[in-house]
Amino acid sequence: MNFEIIHLPKEQWKGKVIPMEYTTEEYFDVTIAKKEIGFSVEMEKKKFEKPVHHYPEEYDFPDKLYEDWWEDACAWGVVQEDRLIAVIETAPEKWSNRLRVVELWVAPEYQKQGIGHALMEIAKEQARLERRRAIILETQSCNVNAIGFYLHEGFTLIGMDTCCYANNDLERKEVRIELGFFREKKARLAREQVEIREEKTEEYHQVERAAQEAFWNRHFQGCNEHYLVHLLRDSEDYLPEFSRVAVIDGEIVGVIMYSKAWVKDDEKVHEIVTFGPLCIKPEWHGCGIGEMLLQETMKLVTEAGYPGIVIFGEPDYYPRIGFKTCDNFGITTADGKNFDAFMGIELIPGGMKNIKGKFYESEVFEQSNDKEAENYNQNFSSLKKQYFPMQWE
Repeated sequence: MNFEIIHLPKEQWKGKVIPMEYTTEEYFDVTIAKKEIGFSVEMEKKKFEKPVHHYPEEYDFPDKLYEDWWEDACAWGVVQEDRLIAVIETAPEKWSNRLRVVELWVAPEYQKQGIGHALMEIAKEQARLERRRAIILETQSCNVNAIGFYLHEGFTLIGMDTCCYANNDLERKEVRIELGFFREKKARLAREQVEIREEKTEEYHQVERAAQEAFWNRHFQGCNEHYLVHLLRDSEDYLPEFSRVAVIDGEIVGVIMYSKAWVKDDEKVHEIVTFGPLCIKPEWHGCGIGEMLLQETMKLVTEAGYPGIVIFGEPDYYPRIGFKTCDNFGITTADGKNFDAFMGIELIPGGMKNIKGKFYESEVFEQSNDKEAENYNQNFSSLKKQYFPMQWE
């Protein structure tokens, strides 16, 4: 079956009832026994004497999209001829940095066709983009098919509530089960495991592909950073002597590109540098490769005599390397603003002391328009554009 997963905007889909209906012949029997030194909990799959049917009308609160208590929820689904046939809804649990799957439903006649898996991949990608440490969800001990699906998707048991729906959930064989999916955390690599060097001409396409994969759907649907890499190489402001790629077993897994930048006040123009993009392929996140690229190239920039670096970047990442917001240096953007993502670092002690004013980067950053980037995408195998709630637009 061919299907397209689309974003379901809150203003259009809020209050949509999800017909959570299923028939089951099995259940997981939950038994809790108090022991002298604690408790024992067991779950054993058993058969009902006759099939049990659950349907929306038996509950006081049927499942609906965008309920008020789910803050910052977001839903995606498959719609055919104005009929919703599948949906997933997520909501961030900010205090614990987890992502909760609030709803996941596929119409019975469309099950076992890969739609549920594709919807769950949306949640996993959202968790990756937002750097959530886990995905969690609720199901019931009698929904054996759903539990089997979630286990196949990599979830595991993380808890239960034996009186969530009624005080006799254990006797009714409908216990709330909490399942969790933990994103794989790769070990940090040693410096000798990563080759860091200048890129080669024959690697241009591979470097651009790495940039595309790293930024795809992060800031908006699709990305244009790979096209910016292409443009930078032909810019007179590009600084290849500082730019580097990270290579593992012959594969380009990361890249950092430097270019000239300036801080201007009423009397003087100060030349500094900036970098961007700095990107690591998604499957290599958390291995320390970005920090390796930064430390090695910042040393080159320092040795060349530049006093500092100013960037636009992720405010939850660069401060760990020593970057500070630019208001600490008396530097603003070209339009006189300061914000968390506008940061700088002093490479030489006291080197930025007398550098104050407005920051300007190369004009090449203004040349990368969406239409041209879209045309440039034809040089690469296609990646699916998708809406995610943390995107800028």
